[in-house]
Parts: sequence; C-alpha cells; structure tokens
Amino acid sequence: MLTKEWQQFKSGTDIRGVASEGVPGETVNLTDAAIAKMTDGFALWLSAHEKKAVPALTVAVGHDPRISAGRIRSDVVAALTAAGVHVLDCGLSSTPAMFMVTQDLACDGSVQITASHHPFQRNGLKFFTRAGGLDGPDIVAILQHAQDGDKPAAAAGSVEKLNYMKQYCERLRGVVRKGVNARDYEHPLAGFHIVVDAGNGAGGFYARDVLAPLGADVSGSQFLEPDGRFPNHIPNPENETAMKSVCGAVVKAGADLGVIFDTDVDRGGAVDAKGDEINRNRLVAIASAIALENCPGGTVVTDSITSSGLKEYIEKTLGGKHRRFKRGYRNVINEAVRLNKEGVSCPLAIETSGHAAMKENYFLDDGAYLVTKIIIKSAQLRAQGKTLEDLLAPLKEPAEAVELRFPIRPEDFRKAGEGIIAGLADYAAKQPGWAIAPDNFEGVRVSLDRAHGDGWFLLRLSVHDPIMPLNVESDSKGGVRTILTELSGFLNGCADRLDLAPLKKAF
Repeated sequence: MLTKEWQQFKSGTDIRGVASEGVPGETVNLTDAAIAKMTDGFALWLSAHEKKAVPALTVAVGHDPRISAGRIRSDVVAALTAAGVHVLDCGLSSTPAMFMVTQDLACDGSVQITASHHPFQRNGLKFFTRAGGLDGPDIVAILQHAQDGDKPAAAAGSVEKLNYMKQYCERLRGVVRKGVNARDYEHPLAGFHIVVDAGNGAGGFYARDVLAPLGADVSGSQFLEPDGRFPNHIPNPENETAMKSVCGAVVKAGADLGVIFDTDVDRGGAVDAKGDEINRNRLVAIASAIALENCPGGTVVTDSITSSGLKEYIEKTLGGKHRRFKRGYRNVINEAVRLNKEGVSCPLAIETSGHAAMKENYFLDDGAYLVTKIIIKSAQLRAQGKTLEDLLAPLKEPAEAVELRFPIRPEDFRKAGEGIIAGLADYAAKQPGWAIAPDNFEGVRVSLDRAHGDGWFLLRLSVHDPIMPLNVESDSKGGVRTILTELSGFLNGCADRLDLAPLKKAF
C-alpha cells in the first residue's frame, strides 16, 4: 500500500511532481533520490514484464525542454546503467516518438521525462513498452518498488546517443507523401502555407523537419525554439491564451492552416484559414471524418463531455457510431482497444483535450500524427475546391457552453464526490423536463427540454484532483443560465461539501 509520500507522485498513468524551485509555496519533491528509486522500480517492473534479466534490457530515454530535464535525465540514466541496462539517450524528444522507438528499434521500454502541459516547475516520468503506455496499476507497482527501496543488483550498463527524432520525422513525411499523392512526390505541400505554434515546447521539429522539407511555407510560425520556462504562452491547445495566439498568427500570415501542440506533442489542435479554432468538438469531428473514411459504420470513442451536436454529426453525417465514455485519455484509448478485441470496429479514440489515438497508429495519442492527418485531409479538400470549414458545416454547435469547477471540501474528496453524484441522480430523476442520459459512463449527464434550458449538463469527479467539473451546453441563448438556475436547487444543498463560488460567479 502506497503511503501519502509516494502516492502524491501518481498522476493517472504518469508520475509527476515539483522538479524546480521558483514558485512560492511549492517544495521540490522530485528529488534526485526519489527519481533514482522510481527508475529502479521501473527497471524491476520492466524486467518482470519482459521476462528478461535487468542487465539484458535496452531502454530509451528522452525528455521535453523543461529546465529540470537535464538533471532528471542524468538521474534516470545513472540508475539504469548502474543496474546494467543499455540506455539509448534520445535527448530532446516528443512523447509519441518515445513510444515509436520501441517499435522501430530493439528496445524493451522507454522513459519520457515530461509533465505535458503543466507549468515549468513541474516534471515527471512517462513509461512505454512495445505494447504501449503503462496503466495506473503499473505506476502503482513502480512506486511500490520505490517506496520499499527495491533495487536491481549492481551491474555495468552502457549509454548510446541516438537521434531517433530524425527517423520519426522521416516516417511522418512518408505519411504525407502517401496521403497527399501530389505530382511532386518530394514536395507534396508546395504552395501550402501552414503556421506552427510549438509554444517553446518540443514541437518545433514539426515545422523545420516535417513540413518545410515537404515544400510547405511555414513562415509566420512561432515559438519553435525550445525554452523550458515557456515564456510566450502555455503550450496547451486547451489554453485560451495559446489558442488566441495561434489564431492571430494564422490570420496575420494569411496562412491556409495553423497547428498547435502541447509541450510534449502528444496533443494537437488546428486553426482554419479564417483564424477559427478547430478544437474540442470541432477537432473530434474532423478526426472522426478522417478515421471513418476507411472504416464505414465504425465506432468513435470519445470522453464524456462531447456535445449533442457531435453525436449527431458522427452518427447521421458520417454514418458512424458514437460511444461517449469516461474522461481521461487512457480510459478512452483502453475502451477503443477493448471494443476492437470484442469485434467492434473502432478506428479512433479521442478526448476533447486533443488526445487522439488512431487504430492505424498503434492507438498512440500523437499530436503530430493527428495534425498530419488533418493537413492531408485539408490538401485533399483543396484539390476538390473545398475546405475544412466545408467538412465541418453540418456540425451543430451549441449556442452557449460553460465549464465550472467546484472544489470539494472534505479531505476524502472521492467519497464526498461520489455521494454528491448519487444524490444528483436521484434528484434528476424527479425533475420535470430532465432526462438522464442512458449512454454515459461517469458522473450524471442530464438532457433538458426547451422549457428547461434546451441543452444538457454533466457533473462528474475529476480524474485526479479534488474537483467536480460541471459542463453545461445549450442550443438557445440564455439556456445555460436557465440550466444553472434549475441545477442550483440541488447544488445549494451541497454547500457543506462543495465550494460553490464558481456558481455564484457565473451569475
């Protein structure tokens, strides 16, 4: 059983913590000693998983550009080589590349040093095997080894420098050449103007080493140079400031398309030629259209907060099926994998945050692969005199949408949140004009008729934090306020367990 000291590092299917000083009130907990113990734990876990002695293992190590990356990389490499592991030192890398290295090379596993879109002072460890990313129980097992002080026997390992990103970029260029099928095989994107915003994360390679060699005009691209303090904006396609920045850059450059990545490039977003976001439901719609082209009638798995209009678009416009599942990219991916094993054709798992995993790409959530597919689709449409906006035209988008995040007061936040959800389910069943959604897998999702707000809401527990997010959408102006007013009759009774300040602010 993990103690609080070690449980604090578990963040879903990753390890995360504070790695750098500089933020008042935060203390570094990803110390050299802690990282060494976690790495020992991974070596033992991987040895058991692969049924190989630790000194027989080969492990790749990469990192995003955070200011703590060098220190942590040294700790990880030192611990692995002290146990006899052969280390492939990949340097600055995207997270998806650190999975692909296990497919392309004789590599048993990999470690990516990243904390995704989190602030500069945070960092963490993400692990892969040839079978994919680790799940929550695997992270617990690694941390249990660390807590117990389990350590592989000492042996002499080795380190080999490897520029795997070069091979990864070659693969993406090959995907474009095959998909665009232009007369100029070497430069299929000639005449196509694409702005890339890397947010000073690891994604600058995409403009320099993928698009430019294919003939694309990447002028107007911004924040391509890695800077672990992220001085311009948070590298996060969900961040409002980041999206405004890339939208403005596309308009200023007069570009055909814009793309944006999070820090480690496992998520991506896009911007059309008008400077409008292709994000959240619009991103899911585009990805679904692409995935279902070669999988007619297939099932698309999304997270729980997708809109009613998206479901209609997937099922009526595209002829597919929509399975709205739990929030959390690993939950969505695992559900898609499960469905395929059961004989249900499922080509795509995607979360509204921008995590998109295609069956054709190992169900790997790869932001660069996603935007590559979007670029291909855009080029194909352009050859037909059409645009991505034309593809999205049938998508019905809500008139209003809001997300409120309520902090949970009790220390045992999960128990308190589950009690609130159970109470809301009972309450909702008795309200006129309310209908509990039959196809929801977390929290309580309720549809409301025109007289009661003309939309829906979903109240759920956050995947990791003591927070209850409330998502509300309406197809009518003023509908969100109506829904919140009706829902406040229940929420006001939860004031002892929920901080309702966000609700008061919304009014």
